[in-house]
Amino acid sequence: MRARDLAAAFPTVGLDTPAIEAARLLAGQDLPGLIVVDERGFPSTVLAGTQVLRMAIPQYCQDDPTLARVVDEAAADLFLRELGDRTVAAALPRRAPDLAVVAPDATALEIAALMARTRTPLVAVVDADRTMLGAITLDALLDRMLDT
Repeated sequence: MRARDLAAAFPTVGLDTPAIEAARLLAGQDLPGLIVVDERGFPSTVLAGTQVLRMAIPQYCQDDPTLARVVDEAAADLFLRELGDRTVAAALPRRAPDLAVVAPDATALEIAALMARTRTPLVAVVDADRTMLGAITLDALLDRMLDT
């Protein structure tokens, strides 16, 4: 089983995509993250869903979980709206991780090893001219490896 066989179409976002739109993509398609493309359309990094949350959730709730408990549910439901006009670029960490990339002929074991080494549940399949052919999620890889 090769990466080209496992790769599936996957949504991408640009650095200027509104963060709330990225959050909607993540939630609407139950994705672990989104692939961020540069101005030429080449994949460059992954925006993890947790990064969007980190930007939306007040720092005091992240620093002290007991403070998060005192916020009522009605107010908590509004936090994602606090993303406002911020973009994907603002949601990325200062040192955004390099995108985990494999060639179309990578084996399932190579893909699994890369996911384990980089601690990412998302790998882009990119050909020699940097065109993204699709992506492989951890869930899809495990399904195929376990033949479920």
